[in-house]
Amino acid sequence: MSTALETRLGYVFRDRTLFDRALTHRSFGADHNERLEFLGDSVLNLSAAALLYHQAARQDEGQLSRLRAALVRAEALAEVARAIDLGRFLRLGEGELQSGGAKRESILADALEALLGAIYLEAGFDAAQDVMRRLFAPLLEALDADVVRKDAKTQLQEFLQGQRLPLPTYTVLDVRGAAHQQQFKVECAVPTLGLRVEGEGDSRRRAEQDAAARMIERMGRGGTQPVRGRNKPVFIDARSLPVSKEPGVQTSPDQASDPQAAQRPVQEHNPSSAKTRRASRSPRLT
Repeated sequence: MSTALETRLGYVFRDRTLFDRALTHRSFGADHNERLEFLGDSVLNLSAAALLYHQAARQDEGQLSRLRAALVRAEALAEVARAIDLGRFLRLGEGELQSGGAKRESILADALEALLGAIYLEAGFDAAQDVMRRLFAPLLEALDADVVRKDAKTQLQEFLQGQRLPLPTYTVLDVRGAAHQQQFKVECAVPTLGLRVEGEGDSRRRAEQDAAARMIERMGRGGTQPVRGRNKPVFIDARSLPVSKEPGVQTSPDQASDPQAAQRPVQEHNPSSAKTRRASRSPRLT
């Protein structure tokens, strides 16, 4: 006999242990859903990519990537999970129950991915993709490639890649608050430009997005300008750059304090180091 949740999924599990595991948060017990979530994340991304490939035939690669990111971001997953009342079926520890874990965005999103991973294990990719299509149909219909915006991290990454500069680095500086109400402080750094900013959010991902947005704002306030050297673009922070007394030679702050180093041009960035990388989870737009 199927449960109310399986009716909403449009799929009935044969392996009830697998079904229970997909709904079990780590706070409940050792046999939890994190490995299924890991698998389901990839199943979801491939399902979304295949669906968009066939249904958004007029969109180019960049637009398809943004549409997929909009579909699989945590907020979208939580929205789908709430639509099927997934939180009511989750197995949570006492602490998570009392702190409202059944309504928390991250827990709902993870459980939905775990269910897709479990369906894939039991019935294969086609069955998992069918479930994904049904659940995400309302979101897919509402997507518009022309209004889906790139998130701050994507914008910053693409700008730096366009200038043949290394990708920014994100470092967690501080985590405050109880487990269910944590606040993250993250630093975004672009060492080549000598720029560092901090961002905050109620998850690491949101703090990184906030830091990236602040970096974009910081770079757009006139402090960063292009400088040509040997016909290759090099970006520096104009406010931290002393004026060179020798024509044709740029000096950095370190060179200003080192008379011998001041005679050497600023070292250029090696474009071969600027490689595009894919995050462990697909980029999720806000």
